[in-house]
Amino acid sequence: MTVAELDSPSARTGPANNRRIDEQQLSDLFTAYRACPAGSARATALHEQIVTTAMPLAQNIAQRFSGRGEDMDDLNQVAYVGLLQAIDRFDAEKGRGFVAYAVPTVMGEIRRYFRDHAWSTHVPRRLKDLTVGINKVTDDLAQRLGRSPTAAEIAAEIGAETGEVIEALAARSAYQPASLDTPLDLSDDGSGATLADTLGEEDGELAKSERYLLLRPLLERVPERERRILMLRFFEEKSQSDIAREIGVSQVHVSRLLARTLADMRSRLLEE
Repeated sequence: MTVAELDSPSARTGPANNRRIDEQQLSDLFTAYRACPAGSARATALHEQIVTTAMPLAQNIAQRFSGRGEDMDDLNQVAYVGLLQAIDRFDAEKGRGFVAYAVPTVMGEIRRYFRDHAWSTHVPRRLKDLTVGINKVTDDLAQRLGRSPTAAEIAAEIGAETGEVIEALAARSAYQPASLDTPLDLSDDGSGATLADTLGEEDGELAKSERYLLLRPLLERVPERERRILMLRFFEEKSQSDIAREIGVSQVHVSRLLARTLADMRSRLLEE
């Protein structure tokens, strides 16, 4: 039976939480399965029956990891992979029941999935591994202390440096970053501000940059004296009288040159 077949509507006979695992039935199925010749039709049928019977176990384990930013269908698929591995590797002669063997196998597969695939940004492997260890001890520490544990307490529990734990805790936010469309209030009409509204602001210089890009080719075609007058008037914000004194002409002549140059540039801009 493949993972795709495990997740088919016919295989999902009900919510995982409403179905119990019959360990004795599984034990009997494994006994019969091991007694069949490998590859026989009987062995194949028993294998599929074992998978179907154990599916609620995988679904229940996947449910424990819900709410961490991953789709439940994806988590179920990963859990089914772990379940198939557990079934193929289980050895009843070692004295452990199948459920006791399968639970850590399935959980390990899901944790590897989170470690390797469920990060929205690149996180170093050592931090991913450390995050798994932090997740394992945080709840136990909180129950034992009656409060959320500090980074130093977590570090002492898992035998790591406090700085490493702080870095790993910060990296955990890479699981599911906040959407820019996240509302900042609970307005039902959709009119509330979003996270994007708090990031950045209108750039008042942007329009100037666009105008500069449009005018620069025109400025390069203006004669040197007229270009100097434009620079003094509009970039250095000098009066026409000051410009006249600086270039040695009358204020009236400066006014005429400005008017003629601007009219010429406006005409060329409209043409282009």
